[in-house]
Amino acid sequence: MKKIIISTIAVSALLFTTGCEHEFDTDVKDVQVSKGEADFTKYISLGNSLTSGYRDGALYADGQNESYPSMIAQQMKLVGGGEFKQPLMADNNGGLLLATPGGNVQIADTKLYIDSFINGAPDLKNANNNTATTVTNTVLPGYYNNMGVPGAKVAHLLAPGYGNVQGVIPKTANPYFVRFASSPTTSVIADFKAQNPTFFSLWIGNNDALLYALAGADSSVETLTPPAQFAQYYNALINEIASTNAKGVIANIPSVTSIPSLTTIPTNPLTAAVLGNGNVAVGEATIDNLNTNVYGPLSQILTALGAGDRIKPLSKTASNPLLIKDESLAPLGAQITAAAAASGNAQLVALAAYFGATYGQARQAKAGDLVPLTTKAAIGTLEAVPPGVPASLGARGVAYPFADKYILIPSEITEINTAIDAYNVTIKAAAASKGYAFVDANKKMDELGSQSGVSWDGVKYTAKFVTGGAFSLDGVHLTGRGYAIIANEFIKAINATYKSTLPQVNANNYSGIKFP
Repeated sequence: MKKIIISTIAVSALLFTTGCEHEFDTDVKDVQVSKGEADFTKYISLGNSLTSGYRDGALYADGQNESYPSMIAQQMKLVGGGEFKQPLMADNNGGLLLATPGGNVQIADTKLYIDSFINGAPDLKNANNNTATTVTNTVLPGYYNNMGVPGAKVAHLLAPGYGNVQGVIPKTANPYFVRFASSPTTSVIADFKAQNPTFFSLWIGNNDALLYALAGADSSVETLTPPAQFAQYYNALINEIASTNAKGVIANIPSVTSIPSLTTIPTNPLTAAVLGNGNVAVGEATIDNLNTNVYGPLSQILTALGAGDRIKPLSKTASNPLLIKDESLAPLGAQITAAAAASGNAQLVALAAYFGATYGQARQAKAGDLVPLTTKAAIGTLEAVPPGVPASLGARGVAYPFADKYILIPSEITEINTAIDAYNVTIKAAAASKGYAFVDANKKMDELGSQSGVSWDGVKYTAKFVTGGAFSLDGVHLTGRGYAIIANEFIKAINATYKSTLPQVNANNYSGIKFP
């Protein structure tokens, strides 16, 4: 057993500047550190973007250096843990350009920055809007301890050729794994096993639901992994891991519908100021026009059809809801067309077929719907409309109903959370069956989402976008401080299961969101 001095640090009030450059008062106490029944000599982490250190919409070097596995590995070194190698990106812009035999594969600079504040809300830009340039990343064949692969689902960790750089990269290959796969034909799990790990961590499965949720539950864009299929792949993965005889820790999946990316944008953002792009008078004139030509006629027609709750006229003094398509509604397109054609209003008669085709399942958004962060940029952008239809009627979310991919409705939220609940039953059972330490990441994320949040040395962290301190600017991935909170959950689970006494990390020492 090794005795070391650990410092408990009281953070300065500058919560959101990049963390490690301030001086802190310290309260020193002795901690006995032991590896217990575990062997941390060769620690390998498996997972997706959350494991890699992805944040602010990108994978970049500074974020990787604050990945939660890297934090855990530093504590393991206190009791004999070995080197922890990460496949670091070439810069902090988040761009990726791979030169392959079949042609270049590129991911644009995607790192998000706060450019300014508009109406109290952050205006986000990415590296392409600044001075950053995309550099060519060298493919790094070999073995790495951090095997987090952004975008990976459970099945992907088992898939041979997931890092295939020969010829044209197939759709099943992942450029992030291409960078550090040991060979074109290998799989993530094969490279894991080849390293003969003595200890592992596994946090995988959120993409099986998250990508579907962020796509508005539009199955033509992304799919939700069926729970039975998830269980098949997850148990196969656990059996592969178990064949190494390594001890380890696995985490379950947070509810993806409670993250800032899906809870920040209100369902009713359409004020006169917004519709007028800052000019209230213009916005009020726009509302008058919409009520005269769209909302008023539709409200009258739908009320006559017994569906008057779907669409109400817009207000000049209150915030108005987005206009969306709800596929769970009974289609009333034919009835709307017939009513418009019989209205006697020449303009409405001329647009009768368009009204029926466009608004048959339209309604205004309401409490219980979720609007992804990415939808904000699409509000008011123009959908192509047929010849003869005013272009303004194509304004998405305003005059044209947002398509499925832009919004989550309650039935879709229930579908996603039901699947996640089933995934988590599988994960917890796998941990119990193999005797692995278990992290209830879902519970910890619920704590972050609560009003009380999670506190560390007097600093409170919540899931509130930007100001909560735990989530990065993409609203999905964590800040360095958020990852430290998760690292501590892993450490606590490891200590409880393997009788080790790894010290927790100080969340306040890591970086948060950097303001302009």
